[in-house]
Amino acid sequence: MTDSSLVLTLLFSALLVAGLLTKFYLASRQIRHVAQHRGAVPAAFAATISLDAHQKAADYTLAKTRFGLLEMAFGAAALLGWTLLGGLDLLNQAIAHSGLSRYGSLVPQLALLAGFGLIGGLLDLPFTLYKTFRLEERFGFNKMTLGLWLGDLVKSTLVGALVGLPIMALILWLMGSAGHLWWLWTWGVWMAFNLLALVLYPTVIAPLFNKFKPLDDEALKARVTALMQRCGFSAKGLFVMDGSKRSAHANAYFTGFGAAKRVVFYDTLLKQLSAAEVDAVLAHELGHFKHKHIIKRIVLLFAMSLVGFALLGWLSSQVWFYTGLGVRPNLSGANDALALLLFMLGVPLLTFFISPLLAQLSRQHEFEADAYAIAHADGRDLQSALLKLYKDNASTLTPDPVFVKFYYSHPPASERLGRMIPSVESAAA
Repeated sequence: MTDSSLVLTLLFSALLVAGLLTKFYLASRQIRHVAQHRGAVPAAFAATISLDAHQKAADYTLAKTRFGLLEMAFGAAALLGWTLLGGLDLLNQAIAHSGLSRYGSLVPQLALLAGFGLIGGLLDLPFTLYKTFRLEERFGFNKMTLGLWLGDLVKSTLVGALVGLPIMALILWLMGSAGHLWWLWTWGVWMAFNLLALVLYPTVIAPLFNKFKPLDDEALKARVTALMQRCGFSAKGLFVMDGSKRSAHANAYFTGFGAAKRVVFYDTLLKQLSAAEVDAVLAHELGHFKHKHIIKRIVLLFAMSLVGFALLGWLSSQVWFYTGLGVRPNLSGANDALALLLFMLGVPLLTFFISPLLAQLSRQHEFEADAYAIAHADGRDLQSALLKLYKDNASTLTPDPVFVKFYYSHPPASERLGRMIPSVESAAA
């Protein structure tokens, strides 16, 4: 092992251990803080949230966080197994000796990516099954049957193969044929694919898994349409999704891009909220568009991925990048798929430590969208809608503040509603 390989091995190990300890510390704080405040509803919510609902949210949070510790430990072990313990190297050598190279350099590389994805998916299955049919079931959220779950698994696997393999084949071809600036061309292709997915997902892929029917509540439709017109927003349509066949969780979202934008309401949301509250939730989502949060996130994604592809372009040509992560590069074949997989496995160890910055940006966007909603709808309706959603989704009212800073993409209820109250009172006055 060269000095550079040893340095990378030590750096990788240090980041893995540091990330694991940090995640364990944060989860321990969350468990302790939520458990300590389980016995009483916070004073600000005592009039609107029952003790039973508060304790259910606490228990749900504790169960998810404890299960997350198990997933975290297994994920770290799997990462170590794929890299320094030789799992990826073993898979690569098996494919190299399988005779697939007779069909060209792309076939064995695609086989490596597919094999990695298949094994990784199989390793994750027990956790997915437990989370769906035990944890979510225990708290009354899961509505899926085993047959529906299996159907989703088959469809998602087929969609992943039909969409993923061609784009990966193109990327691998560019890596091997586009010269020393292949990473720039590959970045352009990847970004174009992501933008295309924003257009195709709502009309082609999502309907494979859920039924979408036009909103048929005329009074609500008129109200929502009027709000969108006031805000200068147009969409391809208003749709209701049968989310209740999988989960009791409620949500609403915008999807699509450009002319393909559409508003989607979960049927569970429409059952839980009044028309005025739906109006306020929609106004919040419109706030994201008016503040160009979606565009800003896409630009940030473009910038971060450009840096990532440039880094991959350099690392993929360094022998120590492979040997330092437990893999012997192919001496007579292409190593592009190996480079992609090693980069995908290693980079999250580093980006984990900048995730609080991204979470902070997301929470700031939520505050801005709330302010927009209060200006264009009734803030009291937004408050009551959020309280219902926090209650019905069993979101804890007492998360640990440090855990929030690191993980929460949305502000916790106390912070969000606390900031909202002065604005609502000012609008009412």
